[in-house]
Amino acid sequence: MDTNNLLNHLVTAVLVINNQLKPSYANAAAAQLLGVGNHKLLEQTLPELYQLMGVEPQLLRDAINAGQGLTVNTAALITLDGQHHTIDITLVPIENDNNLSILELRQVDQQRRIHQQLNMDAQQQAAQFLVRNLAHEIKNPLGGLRGAAQLLSRELDSPDLKEFTTLIIEQADRLRNLVDRLLGPQRPTQHNEHNIHQVIQKVLKLVEMALPDNIHLKRDYDPSIPDIQMDSDQMQQAVLNIVQNAIQALEHCGGDIVIRTRTQHQVTIGTRRYKVVLALSIIDNGPGIPAELMDTLFYPMVTGRDEGSGLGLSIAHNIARLHGGRIDCISAPGHTEFIINLPLQ
Repeated sequence: MDTNNLLNHLVTAVLVINNQLKPSYANAAAAQLLGVGNHKLLEQTLPELYQLMGVEPQLLRDAINAGQGLTVNTAALITLDGQHHTIDITLVPIENDNNLSILELRQVDQQRRIHQQLNMDAQQQAAQFLVRNLAHEIKNPLGGLRGAAQLLSRELDSPDLKEFTTLIIEQADRLRNLVDRLLGPQRPTQHNEHNIHQVIQKVLKLVEMALPDNIHLKRDYDPSIPDIQMDSDQMQQAVLNIVQNAIQALEHCGGDIVIRTRTQHQVTIGTRRYKVVLALSIIDNGPGIPAELMDTLFYPMVTGRDEGSGLGLSIAHNIARLHGGRIDCISAPGHTEFIINLPLQ
């Protein structure tokens, strides 16, 4: 059996590297992960083939020279074309050759996302259950308070006194609107076929009217993506909420927001695996999201801004869920990316 052909069928990236970190062999999965052709991959040293990998090159060199193995779990990998991955790294020395080792790079993005999504969905449902019950308890007395203020207003002759009842009614309406926003969409609505790029264009047309001069919108579309079954109004709201967050992240420093559409294959959403999904990415080069917020990013009322309501991402997450999809987030200083994944029929 041809060993090279066998290794090329692996989904794990496998390289043979020397103590200068120059590959002498790389399988097809390694070329795909690093985003370079096999010929170029074998011409350069490993640090020249990526922007960032979660292990210092000198650590790899020392392990190879000492003939020792090395394991690093859930390390970040950023390729030269800007793709972000999470990988497990395993270095295994080759017996009888102290200058060569096998380097395995195993992508764990999918497994981590599935685990995170299942946890997030469970916690989100618990949070929404709490919010719905709280909203019910608030709306009932709020309606009574508003009705009483209206009745009292009819009995008053003094404009000065009516000013206070008007204030009560206005604040009651404001609280009711806040509760309605907290609840967000709860069940699937009527879905029809729509072009995702037309939906995005409507959102961008809306935000461009008030876009600061130091922020630039860039479009990177795949025109071959077919129409998708969706509620276009809800999807516009989800995209708008994320784009507005990106604008707010850049309002002081300026920068670029890239709207990118691609297709991805063999993606698991929840417990179901889809052959093809739409990946709609909204990317900004701002300061990034604080690490302490990442695990609760899509919860209601969680925000990193003093003036934020913490509802935009929660509503966007719920809309994606009602469309059978999910939202992923990758964030580091200089690169924050929200990816809306939607199944394609």
